[in-house]
Amino acid sequence: QVQLEESGGGSVQAGGSLRLSCAVSGGTDAKMCMAWFRQAPGKEREGVASAISGTRATFYAVSVQGRFTISQDNARNTLSLQMDSLQPEDTGLYYCAVTTRNWYACAPQSWTLENFDYWGQGTQVTVSS
Repeated sequence: QVQLEESGGGSVQAGGSLRLSCAVSGGTDAKMCMAWFRQAPGKEREGVASAISGTRATFYAVSVQGRFTISQDNARNTLSLQMDSLQPEDTGLYYCAVTTRNWYACAPQSWTLENFDYWGQGTQVTVSS
């Protein structure tokens, strides 16, 4: 049973930066897809970035390409999301998600809620203009 716990959210002005972290416990040695999703008020949850565990493969939504960086620290079992040049449209509740069933879920076209088995509780990011 994988458990996820996010931290690092907060409030910043447009142009600022935040770094989110997700502590991953209970995982296996099997390859996993680890991802960040976000949900803005009144909108559906959407994928932001993903990474295949133990590899350098990363994927990004077009809206965050060049501004966000996803990384994994295997020694600490941590997934991070460095967010730079934040904009008000980046505001939302950010979730860490993992699937051990199918690492193909890391492809952006496969970022559906059903493809991910484990979710954190979310951390709030608020960007003011």
